[in-house]
Amino acid sequence: QLQVVESGGGLVQPGGSLRLSCTASGFNLYDYSIAWFRQAPGQEREGVSCIPVGGDSTKYIDAVKGRFAISRDNAKNTVYLQMNSLKPEDTGVYYCAGIRYYYCSLGATFDVWGQGTQVTVSS
Repeated sequence: QLQVVESGGGLVQPGGSLRLSCTASGFNLYDYSIAWFRQAPGQEREGVSCIPVGGDSTKYIDAVKGRFAISRDNAKNTVYLQMNSLKPEDTGVYYCAGIRYYYCSLGATFDVWGQGTQVTVSS
């Protein structure tokens, strides 16, 4: 069974940092491009960032550029999302998703989804 599990969410004050992890089981992550999505209460889910199989040509939405960094450690079968200078508008459930395709696109149809991890940015 193909699964990804997110971890690392929590409550943080504005300006703080969190690192989310997305760990795969049942498949080799190095075959997949991975993306992070988020969904705020009452809003649609949006793509935040993605990383292709090769680890280069990462993509970010404008709202997180310069603050978030996506990376992958294929030896650990894990993708990370380092989130710095967090803002209240970053609050939401963060999901990781995988697609068995070399290149990444936040508009792609992803094959594997996790259950999400809650990120709350509040003072």
